[in-house]
Amino acid sequence: MADIALFHSVLGLRPVELGLAGRLREAGHRVVTPDLYDGRTASTLEEGFALKDAVGWETITRRARDAVRDLPAETVLVGVSMGAGVVETVLPHRPGTAGVLLLHALGNLPAGTSTGLPVQVHVADPDPIAPPAQVAAWSTAATRSGADAEVFRYPGIGHFYTDADGPDHDERAAALTLRRVLEFLRRTAPGSA
Repeated sequence: MADIALFHSVLGLRPVELGLAGRLREAGHRVVTPDLYDGRTASTLEEGFALKDAVGWETITRRARDAVRDLPAETVLVGVSMGAGVVETVLPHRPGTAGVLLLHALGNLPAGTSTGLPVQVHVADPDPIAPPAQVAAWSTAATRSGADAEVFRYPGIGHFYTDADGPDHDERAAALTLRRVLEFLRRTAPGSA
């Protein structure tokens, strides 16, 4: 069983993140879903970026750090789209992190990332938020940092393919992503063999 902090997308904490958290709980994990927008959500990317700007990145990342302050050191950090950037800012303060999961976006692995840190990325291919050249550069940088990184690309689908309520939803890719995420957590949970 893993402790998990799951950070939401630019649209706010919505059913897609809460549903994923529920599936992870069903698998036996403990999951927190910090609401970095304090209850507000958006229905379009344009509204989401406006909301992100209204809340402010400093407030968003402070709320994220506060939300994990009392969690076990080895808590797995999960970022959904914008949440990948949140993970990037939280990770340097969590040197005992057991693993990092990034869905629908990339987050830079900070200097000093623990050698062997398990990291798994799931992105559409191609994805305007994580274009192929950026994914390749990220993979090279992750290898250089010493992270144990896996990148899964899902061809021919839209950016937010796990969101059952969105236009990009792809049931097969979403199910495969969940299976891979659960396997990653099985391997990285403290005490796993």
